[in-house]
Amino acid sequence: MSTRSIKRAVASLAIALCVSSSSAMACPNCKLGNETESSRPRAYMYSILFMIGMPATIFTGFGISFYRMVQQANAAQNADGSPLDSPDTPAQ
Repeated sequence: MSTRSIKRAVASLAIALCVSSSSAMACPNCKLGNETESSRPRAYMYSILFMIGMPATIFTGFGISFYRMVQQANAAQNADGSPLDSPDTPAQ
């Protein structure tokens, strides 16, 4: 089977799934908002805030972790007595 026929089969399957799908399930906050009319704006607000906040939280966590790893490596290198390479001093 060639790659062209595999790509064609995958594309056909994707189109068939998109066409044959009925209704999609909503997230819990959207579902809550649809069940009670008065809390609909609040449910959408919380879901949007959650979706916006997650990437920032994840990237901040990774950034802090990498910063601490670099600080620990620098402290370990200083404890050995070897000077740190700085961009201002020429390499020897």
